[in-house]
Amino acid sequence: MAFELPELPYDYEALQPFMSKETLEYHHDKHHKAYVDNGNKLAAEAGMADLSLEEVVKKSFGTNAGLFNNAAQHYNHVHFWKWMKKDGGGNKLPGKLESAITSDLGGYDKFKADFVAAGTTQFGSGWAWLSVKNGKLEISKTPNGENPLVHGAEPILGVDVWEHSYYIDYRNARPKYLEAFVDSLINWDYVLERYEAATK
Repeated sequence: MAFELPELPYDYEALQPFMSKETLEYHHDKHHKAYVDNGNKLAAEAGMADLSLEEVVKKSFGTNAGLFNNAAQHYNHVHFWKWMKKDGGGNKLPGKLESAITSDLGGYDKFKADFVAAGTTQFGSGWAWLSVKNGKLEISKTPNGENPLVHGAEPILGVDVWEHSYYIDYRNARPKYLEAFVDSLINWDYVLERYEAATK
């Protein structure tokens, strides 16, 4: 199954002023495209071209670093674009998600603080995550392209903390970017969709 660069689900200006057109152009058109192109080449060389993206990510973890890095980053970004929307974010969550965040994570304010802290304290490049593991929500962080899939969890929300995702707009102020992501960008409907699929 060849990797393909998905279209953005909104136009390049849609997420301003929280994420600029320039950031999206570089991040989507250049960085994500490189993961797709490299991933396809490496998957073919590894004899994994016919596997699903999730299978390639899980199978290459710990065995084929080059393929894993590109496949995992492709997986992460396919969802990252959908985890954002114009006029997103904030604490108006779908009921089912709000209940789960309250029972598993101590409520929205604690979720926000812990999620921003996970992204802020991830040293160097990586991601912060909200995942379902053993039926419960958990917050985690991973280095580089690693994601919760390879740790037995199902990611339902992730934020990219590689510098290319925020440096144009926020320079080195990663916490400010993370606050803006939670307050103004999260597409809670897509998070709910992922949550429902993960808890079936």
